[in-house]
Amino acid sequence: MSNVYPPPEEFAKKAHVPSMDAYRELYRRAEQNPEAFWAEVAEREIHWFEKWSKVLEWDAPFAKWFVGAKTNISYNCLDRHITTHRKNKVAILWEGEPGEQRALTYLELHRLVCRFANVLQSRGYKAGDRAIIYMPMIPELPIAMLACTRLGIIHSVVFGGFSAEALKARIQDLGATVVITADGSYRRGKEVKLKAAVDEAVPECPTIQDVIVYQRTGSDTPMQIGRDHWWHELDANATEDCPALPLDSEHPMFVLYTSGTTGKPKGILHTTGGYITQVTAGMKWIFDLRDEDTYWCSADIGWITGHSYIVYGPLSAGTTSVMYEGSLDFPQFDRWWRIVEKYRVNVMYTSPTAIRALIRQGEHWPNAHDLSSLRLLGSVGEPINPAAWEWYHTVIGKSRCPIVDTWWQTENGSILITPLPGATPLKPGSATFPIPGIIPDIVDFNGNPVGPDREGYLIMRRPWPSMARTIWGDPERFKEQYWNKFPGSYFTGDAARRDADGYFWVLGRVDDVMNVSGHRLSTMEVESALVRHPAVAEAAVVGKPHEITGQAVCCFVTLKRGEWNHDELGKELRQWVAKEIGGFARPEEIRFSDALPKTRSGKIMRRLLREIVTTNTVAGDVTTLEDMSVVTRLAAQQDED
Repeated sequence: MSNVYPPPEEFAKKAHVPSMDAYRELYRRAEQNPEAFWAEVAEREIHWFEKWSKVLEWDAPFAKWFVGAKTNISYNCLDRHITTHRKNKVAILWEGEPGEQRALTYLELHRLVCRFANVLQSRGYKAGDRAIIYMPMIPELPIAMLACTRLGIIHSVVFGGFSAEALKARIQDLGATVVITADGSYRRGKEVKLKAAVDEAVPECPTIQDVIVYQRTGSDTPMQIGRDHWWHELDANATEDCPALPLDSEHPMFVLYTSGTTGKPKGILHTTGGYITQVTAGMKWIFDLRDEDTYWCSADIGWITGHSYIVYGPLSAGTTSVMYEGSLDFPQFDRWWRIVEKYRVNVMYTSPTAIRALIRQGEHWPNAHDLSSLRLLGSVGEPINPAAWEWYHTVIGKSRCPIVDTWWQTENGSILITPLPGATPLKPGSATFPIPGIIPDIVDFNGNPVGPDREGYLIMRRPWPSMARTIWGDPERFKEQYWNKFPGSYFTGDAARRDADGYFWVLGRVDDVMNVSGHRLSTMEVESALVRHPAVAEAAVVGKPHEITGQAVCCFVTLKRGEWNHDELGKELRQWVAKEIGGFARPEEIRFSDALPKTRSGKIMRRLLREIVTTNTVAGDVTTLEDMSVVTRLAAQQDED
């Protein structure tokens, strides 16, 4: 039985939701009349140019929230604050990896966003156009995002660690007409050349008209006349007056690509009014924000966590959001704790992967710094194991900071299951309870609810405002992937159980998606990259438990006929995958095999491979296996290794 940690009494007294009774009352109201509940939240938290005629239009699985209303996310993040005491409050507090610092107030951020929005308008871009943003973790990234939302330009932020191939696929799928990028960024003291990747990707993307380049590193950067433009040169002629466009509540806001169980990444589409309503409310419920707080989410903006909890949520809620460009271990493993100490960070939100990496380095790094400003900690990206939770709580939080262990996905838009820090008694490793308005359940294969402490599929019974509206260009895939398995309910793809006290314990993916250092990565995407190599005939990829990254990529490969040096080819294939997808996808292991375990219909049984890499045995059902000797040989190979 795990320990239970009640909220600290002093914390609970001042919290937005100060007790379990207060939580239950909120939850009851939302459950009994969800439309009235969300209408009240929307009216309280968001500025609307025009009110809605209907709160929810639900034609399962397609939702419209706040139908007919008009708002603008850039306006909610900026304009409404600059007429208040927040106008000269710091909005973004940024530190570059080399050590530079910038503090942008809400007024200054508004000015810079208006200027860049006018740059985009001067190039002819308008509402409904699509922009790819491929930038480092610098303030110009949120500036570009907010400029797009100001004008109704649909943006897709591509993680700066992705390769040219991955970038190209996203540009092509979105039909983007402009890429906003930088010459490079800094990572562990070295320059990562982003513009070079754009130059490699764009020639096969005929829709691209402009590439706008921010000068971050100052390194030599070839520019193609007519297509490429320096940000600072365009900005020199921009004016600072750019009213935010009133947009329909369901206007497409951003598309964020996430791995699926096929080789093609899914473009998850989020819209405007429902998204900003739930993200803003959640900032206050979950992170218990106070006006004086300095808040830091350590994620990359290229992922949904960065969208919702570095940019849109914090700025809409009027807080000070810390951004850091580089790696947690550069120049050494106390970089994060230096940042917490320097900026007196009050709320810190990070991933179990990062926590495990820091645990491995020892307590002396955080203990060398004053972390007394911290009052709340958060975890995101995957279930946090209880040992890592305890370390985070005792070493970083000094046993006085509640931890909000949050569960949600790119498709959800915002956090769905989480403790509320002033209300929820915490159990290490449990995401605890759903936020008000969210109705989860755990069911068996036939959709029947399972009892306490029984594992099953995690589903959502009702729509919520920040939910994804569709997959870009593929509504049938949206229905098939998320809604057809349990008709009328959203299938998360995760396994979970609920204990006797009603706490939710999320157990991880039930499909073929790996979670590597908090990044969702499709097994099919890695397999597709491997079989593009001239030596590879077939590949099967599974996630293998890893102490630091959560899961590591393990590849089983059969080769085409020929004389191959397995050691050299293994190194080459690891590098090949890194080039095709990104360095974070580099396989930890490449295992060569004469054959792969398949069913009689020819389907590779990855489940058996997962058993081999995790337990060295195969205990599951093998009745559909075509040739058991293949599994026996692979298990023997594992033993030899």
